[in-house]
Amino acid sequence: MSAPRTKTTTDTDGGTARVTEAHGRARSAAPEARADGTAAETPGADGPGRDPGAGRWPGEWVAQRLDVRLEAPPGEAGALRDLVGLALRRNPRRAHLLVSRVLGKHVPQLPQIVHGTGLGLGERVRVLLGKDADRAVVLGYAETATALGHSVADGLGTAPYLHSTRRPVPGAEPVGGFEEEHSHATSHLLLPEDPALLAGGGPLVLVDDEFSTGTTVLNTVAALHRVFPRERYVIVALTDLRGEADRARLEKFAADLGARIDVVALATGTVRLPGDVLERGAALARAHDAPPPPPAGGPYPVHRVDLGWPPGLPDGGRHGFTPAHRARLEAALPRMADRIAAELPDGARRVLVLGCEELMYAPLRLADALTGATDAEVRFSTTTRSPVLAVDEPGYAIRTRLVFPAHDDPADGPGPRYAYNVAGQGFDAVVAVVDSAADTPALHAPDGLLAHLAAHTGRVLLAVVPSHLPLPSPLRGPEFSSYDADDVGWLLQDLSGVRLEAPTEEREEAIQSGGAHYAESLPVEYQPSREYQRLFHQALEASADRVAHAVGTVTDVLLAERGRGIVLASLARAGTPVGVLMRRWARHVHGLDLPHYAVSIVRGRGIDTTALRWLAAHHDPAGVVFVDGWTGKGAITRELADALRPFPGFDPDIAVLADPGGCVRTYGTREDFLIPSACLNSTVSGLVSRTVLRADLVGPGDFHGAKFYRELAGADVSRHFLETVEARFDAVRAGAAASARDLLAADRAPTWAGWRAVERISEEYGIGDVNLVKPGVGETTRVLLRRVPWRVLARRGAGADLDHIRLLAEQRGVPVEETDDLPYSCVGLIHPRYTRGATGTDGRAVR
Repeated sequence: MSAPRTKTTTDTDGGTARVTEAHGRARSAAPEARADGTAAETPGADGPGRDPGAGRWPGEWVAQRLDVRLEAPPGEAGALRDLVGLALRRNPRRAHLLVSRVLGKHVPQLPQIVHGTGLGLGERVRVLLGKDADRAVVLGYAETATALGHSVADGLGTAPYLHSTRRPVPGAEPVGGFEEEHSHATSHLLLPEDPALLAGGGPLVLVDDEFSTGTTVLNTVAALHRVFPRERYVIVALTDLRGEADRARLEKFAADLGARIDVVALATGTVRLPGDVLERGAALARAHDAPPPPPAGGPYPVHRVDLGWPPGLPDGGRHGFTPAHRARLEAALPRMADRIAAELPDGARRVLVLGCEELMYAPLRLADALTGATDAEVRFSTTTRSPVLAVDEPGYAIRTRLVFPAHDDPADGPGPRYAYNVAGQGFDAVVAVVDSAADTPALHAPDGLLAHLAAHTGRVLLAVVPSHLPLPSPLRGPEFSSYDADDVGWLLQDLSGVRLEAPTEEREEAIQSGGAHYAESLPVEYQPSREYQRLFHQALEASADRVAHAVGTVTDVLLAERGRGIVLASLARAGTPVGVLMRRWARHVHGLDLPHYAVSIVRGRGIDTTALRWLAAHHDPAGVVFVDGWTGKGAITRELADALRPFPGFDPDIAVLADPGGCVRTYGTREDFLIPSACLNSTVSGLVSRTVLRADLVGPGDFHGAKFYRELAGADVSRHFLETVEARFDAVRAGAAASARDLLAADRAPTWAGWRAVERISEEYGIGDVNLVKPGVGETTRVLLRRVPWRVLARRGAGADLDHIRLLAEQRGVPVEETDDLPYSCVGLIHPRYTRGATGTDGRAVR
């Protein structure tokens, strides 16, 4: 790459505003030599063997007929013509279209040239910015420059990337937008998943294929600077074709803004147009317009390729793409390319990888990787919404076009879409790469894209990349829950305005009859009597040391085994008070500020996968520790292990305060004792309900739901519980550390003794369903508070730990049977009278 020529204007406003323009050829802008030493095909429209005029500049036809001239500084005309050709637009605002020969949009091109061109520009921007390059953010323009901008970000190396979009995405709130007046589709949205992506003070690098008047860039900078002001912008384009008036306008704009603006382009020049160019262009288009070729008739085979796209990896930069995402993609590309190569026809010589409108970068990188996985020549291009006249003449950039209906439910309706220079190019196979939002019936329709491709190639392959859904943000107190904001981030959606409560008996019948799942409704919140509240406070005072000791023990074990960078993910809601206490122990005793989130898991339906995606996007999955209050027979332990299998990197081992069932290896104690937070419902859990999963309320990209019972604030003891236990931390610190050391040296393998006991009890009492047997103090409390209890089995001599159990049983008229043969302090049995076949029961209470 030659050194850029730099022109610096006179500084204004004391040197705070400056426009710098740098032009010169990037490393991969021109065609490269083939591996066999012969020259690669000139990147134009003339395919090999197609035309005796091959080698002519693919702009001559338009230039001669419209008197359009591309003028460049002395010695640069060749560079400009290497980069662009000319075609006729079907647009009343502009008659001509500059057709890039290195962009991979309208002209199929070698992927290493397309990606290499952007890499070269990014490397130049990195040199220009110096030490500020590590703080830069890159913004590309839809649809044409999405892959170019992404490639520039690759060249910078450390820059996150975002591109504008014309596709509204449900659940994604725009943080900005701007207009592109001359375009056929003018409105651009900015939909970063993390709005902080644009909030930093580092340079913003704006990338487009051409810099013609500067209006679009000025609109963008003006809109963003009002919300995210910064001191420096860099504009990157393949070609800079502004006139002197436009350059002066940008200089004044920078001065008014008080910011520095740099311009980096591969070539510079000017497009000279006659005054009547619009009329002449429209007449020429009418004279040479011809109907596009029809799609393939009858059934046509389409071979799907399962790419094995990495879970949670964004499909592009529509919602942001970080350096960590880039590393994951690079690692996965060879394997995905091998899967495509295995489906190519034997002896394939020419293959086209065809992207879909804004989805350019993923297909580009797949095409680049496929080049190394097959002996065939691989080309890359994408479909577009830009209407351009096709003229099969030498010296014209767009020789053929395919026209088909839009298939991605776009905001501007199902209007026509186009694929240029695909028909008649001798491709033995076309690999159509779309995101899942575009894999619709319209894509597969008789007049759809795949049918058109089938008429012009021997094999059509379809590779679908999962559409990235932007993730919602965690809820925090005091807007949601009575906890402090830094105690926990709830990976839930707020359903406080939805009526979800049902009477206990009615709900039990629906659950046991199979008519409803327990997570589709909520029990009516138990309002404790004055006597029961007194028992809670007595139990808390009596057990605070014991709870604090167990909190310290399990936290110290985790820090010793998993390291000091762990992330706590408590299972809402019983695990959440424990997670808060573990976080406070780590801060109080070890000076650590551990992130803590609450996630939902539902028996029979698994863990909240959107919450997992959020955790994986913001933290290393290997450092995430799932936290619960206690174990019963181990159903949730098994549920979590099953749910995490499709999500590599997460450790399914649950850390609990008490493990009387012998179900986990990370615990504070295996004694079945009263954890006071089990005595109440929302009023000891931040006023948050149990979690809800119902199809009409929770969509594919939503968190599970829950309610915030603000109206119960007068009865809330959540903070009191935390503060009472935290006040004992210093007193139990040494003992907890000793217990942790003992556990680290002990055999902590799960025994599953609790599961065996539950099976025996179920058989002895003729229940026939282990889900109706709830072992342990915590689970028995839950049965009495929100199910239809049948009886309680209590271990003889259990003492004060069961005072609240006896009181609740008395209030509900439930017999308490004492027994000597019980591994738990108590066991609650749900009344089996509603059982009629399928029994979907309250699995969240089963641990």
